[in-house]
Amino acid sequence: MRYVRYFCIAIFAVALISVALANRAIVPLKILPSEVSHWFAVNPQIELPLFLVILGSIVAGLLVGFVWEWIREYGQRAEAARQAREMRRLEREVARLKGEKHQGKDEVLALLDEAS
Repeated sequence: MRYVRYFCIAIFAVALISVALANRAIVPLKILPSEVSHWFAVNPQIELPLFLVILGSIVAGLLVGFVWEWIREYGQRAEAARQAREMRRLEREVARLKGEKHQGKDEVLALLDEAS
C-alpha cells in the first residue's frame, strides 16, 4: 500500500510540475472588474505567474472546504463530548455502587461476587 501511495504522490507531483511549466506567463490579477472599479476609484492588481494563480486557487478552495466541514461537524463533536462526559459519570457511579455493595465484606468474596 505504501508504494501505491508513493506512486500516486509522484503522479500528482508530475502533474503539478507540468501545469506550472505550461503556465509560466505573467498575468494581472485584479480584485474588481474594470466596470466596477470605476465606481470605487480603486483598481488594485498584482501580476503573478498563471500557475501560482491556479495553485493558489486550489489551496484557497481546500482551506474553505476544510473550515466549512469543521464548522458543519461542530454539533457532532459537541454531542460526542457530551456522551463521553455522561459515560465517565456513569462509570464513577457504577464504581461507587459496587463499593457500597461490597462494603464490610471480605475482599476475596467481593472479587468473586463481582466476577459472577
